[in-house]
Amino acid sequence: MKKFIQLTILFAAIASLAVMQSCKDEEKIQPAPTVTVDPTSASNIPGAKVTANITVNAPNGGKSLVSYISGVEGESFDIAGEVDFTKAFEFTVPASAIIGSKIIISFQAIDNKDYPSAIANFVVTVGNPVIELKGNLTTQALDASKPYLLTGQVFVPSGVILTIPEGTVIKGDKATKAALIVQPGGKLIANGTAAKPIVFTSSQSVGERDRGDWGGLIILGNAWVNQTALPAIEGITPSQTYGNITSPATNENEDSGSLKYVRIEYAGVELTPNNETNGLTLGGVGSGTTIDYVQSSFGGDDAFEWFGGSVNGKHLVSHSTWDDDFDTDFGWSGNVQWALAVRNPFFADQSGSAAFESDNQANANDTPSGSAGYTRGVFSNVTVFGPRDYLVGTESNLNNPRPISGNYFQALHIRRRTALSIFNSFISGFPIGLRMDDDATITNFTAGSPLAFLQNNVIFTPRTANTSSGSLAANYATNSTTPDAATALTNVTSYWTTNNITEANTGSLTNGSTKIPTWGVTVDNPVAGVIVPPYATYGISLDLFFAKYTAATYPSNPNFAVTAGNLTGQTAGTLFANAKLGSFFDKTLTYKGAFGSTDWTDTWSEFQPQSKIY
Repeated sequence: MKKFIQLTILFAAIASLAVMQSCKDEEKIQPAPTVTVDPTSASNIPGAKVTANITVNAPNGGKSLVSYISGVEGESFDIAGEVDFTKAFEFTVPASAIIGSKIIISFQAIDNKDYPSAIANFVVTVGNPVIELKGNLTTQALDASKPYLLTGQVFVPSGVILTIPEGTVIKGDKATKAALIVQPGGKLIANGTAAKPIVFTSSQSVGERDRGDWGGLIILGNAWVNQTALPAIEGITPSQTYGNITSPATNENEDSGSLKYVRIEYAGVELTPNNETNGLTLGGVGSGTTIDYVQSSFGGDDAFEWFGGSVNGKHLVSHSTWDDDFDTDFGWSGNVQWALAVRNPFFADQSGSAAFESDNQANANDTPSGSAGYTRGVFSNVTVFGPRDYLVGTESNLNNPRPISGNYFQALHIRRRTALSIFNSFISGFPIGLRMDDDATITNFTAGSPLAFLQNNVIFTPRTANTSSGSLAANYATNSTTPDAATALTNVTSYWTTNNITEANTGSLTNGSTKIPTWGVTVDNPVAGVIVPPYATYGISLDLFFAKYTAATYPSNPNFAVTAGNLTGQTAGTLFANAKLGSFFDKTLTYKGAFGSTDWTDTWSEFQPQSKIY
């Protein structure tokens, strides 16, 4: 009996050991921890953050979660024995990260038995910080905090509205000759502020930007064009037609959107001769569209060109454009008040760059709609700082202090039956003042009931030798052939001098052996033997002309205000008496030119964009 009890005890001990060993064996086979990542991938730009939720399941209790970035150990997180553990992981994409590359962030958990989990990866793709705009856009609003790149021809189709908030910068790609084109029926709302203008500029780096880097801004509408068929806008392939040929009143008030406090820089591409885009091109755009405080700088063709339509504009700035500052065609009938042009002396097109070029259509023929459909827009209060500051030496090119491009001719090129009107403006710096090319245009200004007017303007111009009519002490030229060029020139000269003021050098002064043209008015102080035109008499500073600067030294924010001189102290009733100056115009002004005592270019404009960091 005693032996049995001993055996029983022995068997019980063995059983107990077996149970204990069994429990121990069961503990050994608990699974290793697992790690999951949600999401498994993300993308963002250098300097921005990405996040993912890391979940650990550790049946043996978790000890730690370790991250590895591209194989290098990073942060470690204490799991503190938890079986289920979740961590929100945040990662900042390095500022030096290569766009398009992938950064692999790996995670591994260790449990309390020191069992490791399998590796779980979070793949981060380094995104491009620049948002590309290409092809046909949909209705959308951009974000001023993000940079944008126009690639190729970008369209705002009919029915689509593109909204650009204040402070947004949009760059045009040079390689693809990018352009933003608002098609008829589309709408662009780009309303900046003086403190935060909207900027369209080159995608090139500081110091590498140049005229023609991209194609510019083109807005097309359904308002009047005086053609026999709908025209296609220049410089765009495939062709984009615009306007209507029904009547000048059809779609006259159409609204294509709004541009306020906008800069357009380094735009305008010559695709083929006489086939170019501009800084701002307006084709058949209606008067319901707002154009106010817009600057076009260092353009590859015209700064502003209107092809028909009835759109108005205020506070326009043309700076160092290649061809014309203000070019009007195809029956444009809008109004512009307050405009400024600053010419670069060496930027001029082989076609002959002008401050104003105005055509009715491609020739002087009449239009199907007659005079009601002529180019008949109206400008008032324009200031032009032409390519030459002192305006001397043009008679014999002697003692000229600063040369200019030989492609500069006339400040005003009025031709091809146009009926454009210009009032209350100051224009200076061109070899020739006014050129009218044909009898139909001359008649529009000189007939008994004229269709167009040049009134109350001041022009500074040198004595000009007009080879088509002999050497004349005149400031006007014409290609008119009937009744003869000399008579036409006399008529144009008489018209201009009757209605405007001309300051011209009418003789010459001998300074030692050098012959210097002089002015028929009291001159300012001689400088280095050069007789200076009487700018100060008109309150105009020679420092505002580009001639003595370069693109890198012209003031970034010059002061154009005119506080004294002959341009000020005018009578508003006299300046705005002409019926052509309708309700659009502010008729309380008492000054000629674009500026009184306030410089409206201040803050929002930029006259040295080459050094601007965007």
